Amino acid sequence: MAGVQIHSVRLPSYSVSTEVIFGNADERLHLRHEAGSSASPYVAGTLLAIHQVTRRVGVTRGLDSLLFDH
Repeated sequence: MAGVQIHSVRLPSYSVSTEVIFGNADERLHLRHEAGSSASPYVAGTLLAIHQVTRRVGVTRGLDSLLFDH
């Protein structure tokens, strides 16, 4: 995507995980989040976004903006 390689993993029992790797010659920075075997860690944020959507105009980026405006 725009010169950046994107890889997706689909495996049984591998539900929610995000990993971002920044790289340069001879160095790598890995950021990884594992949510376990279900999407339940994301439910509270999703519900907050659903409740806030009617109060928003335009594009809102990031759950943090909803948390701090709430």
